[in-house]
Amino acid sequence: MAKTIKKSDTSTSTVIDPKGAQIRCATSGITTTHDITYSSPTTDGKKSDLKLDIQVPTSTSGKKPLVIYLTGGGFVMADRTANLNQRTYVADQGYVVASIQYRTTKDGATYKDAVADVKSAIRYLRANADKYSIDTDQVAVWGQSAGGYLAAMTGATNGEKSFDVGDNLTQSSEVQGVVDEFGPADLSELAADYDTAAQKANYAAGNSAAQWVYGPGTKKSIANRTSEVAAADPATHITSETAPFVILHGSADNLVSPSETLNLHTALRAKGIDSTRYVLSGAGHGDLSFTGDTMASLPWSTQETMGHIVDFLGQHLM
Repeated sequence: MAKTIKKSDTSTSTVIDPKGAQIRCATSGITTTHDITYSSPTTDGKKSDLKLDIQVPTSTSGKKPLVIYLTGGGFVMADRTANLNQRTYVADQGYVVASIQYRTTKDGATYKDAVADVKSAIRYLRANADKYSIDTDQVAVWGQSAGGYLAAMTGATNGEKSFDVGDNLTQSSEVQGVVDEFGPADLSELAADYDTAAQKANYAAGNSAAQWVYGPGTKKSIANRTSEVAAADPATHITSETAPFVILHGSADNLVSPSETLNLHTALRAKGIDSTRYVLSGAGHGDLSFTGDTMASLPWSTQETMGHIVDFLGQHLM
C-alpha cells in the first residue's frame, strides 16, 4: 500500500463527501439461486466449472434489466459471494443481479481469459433469460477493483468478437452500461500517483499484475507500456460501440492510483462516449476488512454513493 498519494485533477469529475446514511436492504421480495454453472473453460489443460449466484426481484412481474457484478481480488481470486449487501440493494431497485466467478492468475489465466468469462456469463444469461426474468436488451456490468477493470474491458470491447469464445455464441455479449469502481486500466501506470516504494512493489517483475498480462511464470514487469500492456488497457479498445460509463474512485485509494480511472474517463470522453466520474473525498480502496480496516468500506455503501450507481443504471437500462 502506498504511503503517499499525489493529488489528481478533478476538473472533469464530481467530488462527493460520502458520509451520510448507509443503504438498507429489503428482507423479502428477492429469489436467490446459488452455484449455477455458466461455463466450463479449460486453462493449461485443466477444466474449471465457473459459477454464478443470481438474485431475481419478485415484487414485480415481467422482464427486468440485468446487472452482472464482478468482485475484486487483485487478479488472484474472485469470490462471487462478496459484497452481498450492495448487490442486494441493487436487486431491491428492480434489477436481476448476477455475481460471477471468473478465472484468475491462480488458475493460470490472463485478462483475456477473464474477459472471455464475463462475456460467457452475459451470453449464458441471455440464453436463459426466460428462466430468470431477464430483459436481454438491458444489461450492465458492475465491478470493483479488479472487477472494475473487467467491467471496463467488457464495456470497451462491445462488438470485439475475439473475446467471444465458448458456449451460447448465438447470443450477444454486448452491454448497455458499465459501472467501474476504483478499477485499474493502464497497468503500466497502476502506481503512478504513489511513493517510490509503492511503485517498486507494484512494478515488480513476475507479480500478479504481470502474470495477468503475460501469463504464469513470466519474468516481465508491467512498468513498461509494451504492446501487450497496451492491449490490456480498456482505453485502447474504445470505439463508437463502447458502452456508457459511470466511474467512481476514492481520493485516498492507496492500492490503485486515482489517476487510473481519470485517464480512462478522459479517453472515453475524447472518443465521444458518455462517461461520468465521481471522486469520493477521503475514501480508500473499498472493503479492506482483510487488513483490519473495518471502516474503509463505509463510503462505498452510503445512500449517496449507491444512489449515483442506481441513477446511472436507471438512465441507461430502465
